[in-house]
Amino acid sequence: MTHMKNNYTICLFLAFTFGMLWKVTAQQDPQFTQYMYNQKIINPAYATGDQEEVNLGALYRSQWVGIDGAPSTGSFFVHYPVNDRIELGLSFTNDDIGNVVTENNIYADFAYILPVSEQGKLSLGLKAGVTLFDANFNGFELQSGGSSTDDAFRDNVNQTFPNVGAGAFYYTDRFYAGLSAPNLLTTTHLENNSGVQSTGVEEIHMFLTSGYVFDLNEQIKLKPAFLLRGVRGAPLALDVTANV
Repeated sequence: MTHMKNNYTICLFLAFTFGMLWKVTAQQDPQFTQYMYNQKIINPAYATGDQEEVNLGALYRSQWVGIDGAPSTGSFFVHYPVNDRIELGLSFTNDDIGNVVTENNIYADFAYILPVSEQGKLSLGLKAGVTLFDANFNGFELQSGGSSTDDAFRDNVNQTFPNVGAGAFYYTDRFYAGLSAPNLLTTTHLENNSGVQSTGVEEIHMFLTSGYVFDLNEQIKLKPAFLLRGVRGAPLALDVTANV
């Protein structure tokens, strides 16, 4: 039982360390492994141009399945082309770390589409909304040094932050490329408490995505894609995928 408790404490501490607690220079946004199906979440300029079609999707991601304190992320988006130039949308993201730290992002999206060639279109987008941040330490136990209390985990946190984002998205029938910063306002989630450094800062994250569709034959298509994430204080992260 003690061994299991130690594993729980270590995993939860790592999740906090890489997520939001203690003094860090950057905080990663939620992980989006299926970004090619979920681009409206990270880029408000994402558009389809399909008239009179409501586009919606939902994804759920659970990491370290079966381990207590494992993080999970759920997202939902919907967008609708009002006309051949304007698309409107809503997006929601829930990021949970061990049922202790929860962040909900609720945004409204606006995209304006410009034809730039016979086949290509450039969409420019804005998003605006709020981030609901909650840290509930009720029942939270630490075993470092034999002590079950820590000033950094003494008080619960419940805060709301406004935010805005922007992006650009170029696409044709076969190719797309997007550049976006979904959160342009930096905020401080946790501040110094009783002399303890427990600062969590929301830094500006940049996302670069691109993909292309190849015809392998008349019935099979190959679509490689990538996502490059960048934020100050952390190394660049690259995801590469392919759909057939």
